[in-house]
Amino acid sequence: MALSARLQMRQTQSLVMTPQLLQSIRLLQYSHLELQSFVETEMERNPLLSYEPANAAAAAEPPVAPPVPHTSERPVTGAESDGAAYESGFTGREDDTATRPTSAPAPAMRGDGRIFAADSDFSIDDLAERRPSLHAHALNEVADALAPGIERKLGEALVEHLDENGYLWRATDIVAAELGVDVATVEDVLARLQREATPAGLFARDLSECLAIQLQRKDRFDPVMRTILANLDLLARRDFAQLRRLTGEDESGLMEILSEIRGLDPKPGHAFDHHGPEAIIPDVLVTAATDGGWQVELNPEALPRVLVDNDYLKIVRGGRLSDEDRSFIGECHQSANWLIRSLDQRAKTIVKVASEIVRRQDGFLTRGIGGLRPMTLMSVAEAIGMHESTVSRVTASKFISTPRGTFDMRFFFTVAIASANGGDAHSAESVKHRIKLLIDAESQGKVMSDDDIAAVLRDEGIDLARRTVAKYREAQGIPSSIQRRREMNARRLAS
Repeated sequence: MALSARLQMRQTQSLVMTPQLLQSIRLLQYSHLELQSFVETEMERNPLLSYEPANAAAAAEPPVAPPVPHTSERPVTGAESDGAAYESGFTGREDDTATRPTSAPAPAMRGDGRIFAADSDFSIDDLAERRPSLHAHALNEVADALAPGIERKLGEALVEHLDENGYLWRATDIVAAELGVDVATVEDVLARLQREATPAGLFARDLSECLAIQLQRKDRFDPVMRTILANLDLLARRDFAQLRRLTGEDESGLMEILSEIRGLDPKPGHAFDHHGPEAIIPDVLVTAATDGGWQVELNPEALPRVLVDNDYLKIVRGGRLSDEDRSFIGECHQSANWLIRSLDQRAKTIVKVASEIVRRQDGFLTRGIGGLRPMTLMSVAEAIGMHESTVSRVTASKFISTPRGTFDMRFFFTVAIASANGGDAHSAESVKHRIKLLIDAESQGKVMSDDDIAAVLRDEGIDLARRTVAKYREAQGIPSSIQRRREMNARRLAS
């Protein structure tokens, strides 16, 4: 067969991911702070973008979904049109953080003197004095306890290795090697700080040493206390039989020691300011509608107030511009219009997904966590005609405010647990809640094992194995039946 060269034409279809289309998809997974940071960056590079005045933003209503009925027979729709970037989804990495913007600075904390609102509003709380930080307090303690020179420098170096609990997390031999000094010198400086720094327990290396420092300050660190602090695992398990053999104390004496240890501070560093968790600004607000359903709308505080400054655009275009300037203004105008459309599309898509979540989780809103139904990203995506990856991006780092509190959108997505009698499946979160209620109802002499809990759930129509009960119990930080029985006995003896 002879080889020959021929010219052929083929027509194919493909989805081309342009930079703007790719950025539109990424806008979906941005949190409120990340979106704010991205918009501010765009405004710095684009002179045609400006913040919308507060009064104009108040007059414009955010996208609102139709009231969601309590029954699932009436369809729930969000926006009528959702761009191709959202409908088709994107099979890129869900955790692509390389292109995510740096989170915007948190709202101003008390005492830092920042004005964070667009219209220069600020609260009187911003003028209040804030608590000192752990780092600043520890440096003051070093200055009071150590004389100027090498010892103070070593103390200041140790401060840099304190965690939020006030513990020294780095080993002294490593610190000594990094600073080029003897380990004995670092140990001596650390011992002096442990004796003199306040609150007692600061600069401890672990929980046992922290409690020992506080007991030494009270002159209560005797051999019995030393033995108990060396066996805190036995105390946590309430294994008083083993502690009696180790210490020679009777049960009443151990109860007194346990009560004294409970009065100590296991985390002395928590008394200082750590720039605590930022206030959550919900993206979606859910309120009761007049017809008995639920009203779903976007939170105006979470919407960037951005518009295109057409007046400035007319002034610029009316002047003398070079070809390069005209090209730049044209690109800025195109980019600004794209950003406005993308933000509007993002808002409509969030409302659409949130409306479907509310429709499916009506039982949770009316009855609480016991009414939470199993739900997956795929089921929501199929119901609203979107790609599963799109729903995943919409629900990432988004919060929804309901009459029962503010929740992460991912909270409503739980796995299904089969029913023992062939009925509707149960949500994993509702089953966890039921396990907690059963354990909270225990009394002296009536502690339930994991097998007992599994049997009760089976009688209630929840088919759950014993090992799954143990997994759900441990996930909630609930100890085993043996530890709970020991805890009850300890409380009985202490009372």
